[in-house]
Amino acid sequence: MSTTDYKVPQDQIDQYNDEGYMILEGVIPAGLLTILREECSYFMGYCDAEMDARQVEKEGLNYRRNRYFIGNRYHTSPRLWRFIYSNLMAEVSRAALGPNVQLFNEQWVVKAAEKGGAFSWHQDSGYVKHGDAQTTHRPYLTCWCTLDDVSEANGSVYLLPHSRGGTKDHVADHVRDAGTNDLVGYRGDDPGISITAPAGSIVAFTSYNFHRSGRNTTPHMRRVYLTQYSAEPILKQDGGLWGQAVPFLENGDVVYDYAADMAARTQQQHQE
Repeated sequence: MSTTDYKVPQDQIDQYNDEGYMILEGVIPAGLLTILREECSYFMGYCDAEMDARQVEKEGLNYRRNRYFIGNRYHTSPRLWRFIYSNLMAEVSRAALGPNVQLFNEQWVVKAAEKGGAFSWHQDSGYVKHGDAQTTHRPYLTCWCTLDDVSEANGSVYLLPHSRGGTKDHVADHVRDAGTNDLVGYRGDDPGISITAPAGSIVAFTSYNFHRSGRNTTPHMRRVYLTQYSAEPILKQDGGLWGQAVPFLENGDVVYDYAADMAARTQQQHQE
């Protein structure tokens, strides 16, 4: 586990409660940042190999050597859990969600050099609701963790605060764009707040905040690792589970057990 003593500043907690987001610059320790970068390279190669095997250039939201959304792979890595369930992420998720936290989702979001595509205005909860229109859930937490310095030039994220997006208490209808497969939930003219931050930063925002990202126009990749946490399981109307619900914090304390998690996953695979 990370031994960081980092504490989220109170002004950022207040901003999260009021406007739905926090910007925590340079808080990821060097050792964990190295793990994230190395694992990102591995999973990008794995994703390319899967598309090669299927002889396709596009699959879902992934465009070969352009942009990647590679999700829920931490259980195949011996190291990613050290970041996802670190003391740092315990502190950030506790500040946003309170004393009880579960892992809901995790994924890589990568834009390739000089051509990584843009991503449309959406709420993360819009993707959940699009799949199950009747579902309701409390906002969950998205932690947008930068592996590289991010700016407008390389496709950083743009956020709409609650006061500008009107999103604090509802999820908008999202419509799929036939050309990109993106879901689009905001069509206003507010450009949002452009995030500029160094590598090792965490931009934490609620699943109700509208956000988008631009193209990468630089000669280098723009890599982000995104972890999402919820205060409770997010359920479908039929009682099924959206994403994951891996216990992380209970009454403010870290309760995640890597060995038990892997054993449970192995048993589930054998049953399947």
